[in-house]
Amino acid sequence: MAEVLQALGLRAQHLRLLQNVTQRELAANAGVGLKALRRFEATGQGTLETAMRIAVALGVEDGFGTLFAAPPFQTLADAEAQLVATTRRRARKRAS
Repeated sequence: MAEVLQALGLRAQHLRLLQNVTQRELAANAGVGLKALRRFEATGQGTLETAMRIAVALGVEDGFGTLFAAPPFQTLADAEAQLVATTRRRARKRAS
């Protein structure tokens, strides 16, 4: 997981540099602290809100719309099963 987070931070840094924006400018535009931005770029660590603010400031927030999207259906039966599953409001209890 640490590798994925670090890669995310590096991609944000790369986009910032492609847009010729300083860390101080991006932090101000995103509404996050400079220290938080530096930590995010170096490690990918921070809050989800910090990541979203940085993404919006860089103009790449569209990826958040599909972050927890259900996978596409393989068959019609899968689609019907998903329809039934979405009517429940709670997760099923697991057998102990």
